[in-house]
Amino acid sequence: MDQELRIGQATRSRLVDVAELAGVTKSVASRVLNNDPTLSVRKETRLRVIESASRLGYQPHAGARALAGSRTRALALLIPDLTNPVYSRITRGAYQQARLRGYALLLAEDSEDDGVDETFADLVASGRVDGLLIASARPDHPLLRILPETDISHVFVNRPVEGSGRNVTMDFEASSACAVEHLRKLGHRRIGHVSGPAALAPSQLRRDGFLSAARSAKLPHPAVESGEFNEKGGYTATRRLLAGHPEITGIFTSTLNQAIGALHALREAHVSVPGQMSVISYDDLPLAGYLDPPLTTIAMPLDELGRASVDAVCAQLDGEKPQNIYVPTAPQVVVRQSTSSLAT
Repeated sequence: MDQELRIGQATRSRLVDVAELAGVTKSVASRVLNNDPTLSVRKETRLRVIESASRLGYQPHAGARALAGSRTRALALLIPDLTNPVYSRITRGAYQQARLRGYALLLAEDSEDDGVDETFADLVASGRVDGLLIASARPDHPLLRILPETDISHVFVNRPVEGSGRNVTMDFEASSACAVEHLRKLGHRRIGHVSGPAALAPSQLRRDGFLSAARSAKLPHPAVESGEFNEKGGYTATRRLLAGHPEITGIFTSTLNQAIGALHALREAHVSVPGQMSVISYDDLPLAGYLDPPLTTIAMPLDELGRASVDAVCAQLDGEKPQNIYVPTAPQVVVRQSTSSLAT
């Protein structure tokens, strides 16, 4: 029987079918799908086995999870950075909602070099979770190739995947507009933005929102520098802003971590905050109130986003068609001492 026929057939696929399609032995296929830590194979081979299992709809006999109506009562959440407080808030909302609905929530940090690609793909192939919440921002993530071949319930969180029809998002651009408007009302007209990595959708949306708001307010020459979503990224991007755009009097950062790095760069350059430079950051956490000076922030509905993501996956599990979900709660400026009126 050829592979194409076997992929489309209604009978239950066997491990030998997976091995044949992947071009490996049955033993290797078994050890890959059981996540055997003693197995040494190339990453490409491991992903090929997992993708083959997904295409064939292979389910291990031991779990008996191929039976209709059987559920693991577990969901998995993939986030790009455990140290980013934005994702800690999303995770908390998702965890609370999953628990309320009787599900356990598994958490993994996305990385290109620690095997997470294979681990999450294996969860899909082996039926160990009922649904996936994918907050990874990588545009070329291997899961984007695997998931269309499966029927597992899943959503994309805090990042839109074009054409997926299952995005759970909020108004990224409005947060940038709030920041620009807050600084403009304080008299600032030369404003810079510390953006995230250029290839990531959340970075692009916040940057586009910043530039659009600056144009609407007729602000001259808005400046943008990119950096990682962490303290070092904020520090290095702020140093570039100061070197290339010494005229700016206000900075909007994409994350609280970046804002901490920005404050350090400004202090190092003997630029007083808010006397010479006002700083406002995306997202609000209690930590912001204890920085020096206390940081003005844009509060976003991140907990609500996490809860909505779990609800969207559970709706799919209950037989509803996937759909895009938009969290309508508007961003709010939380004013603290890092922003002030421009001295004239």
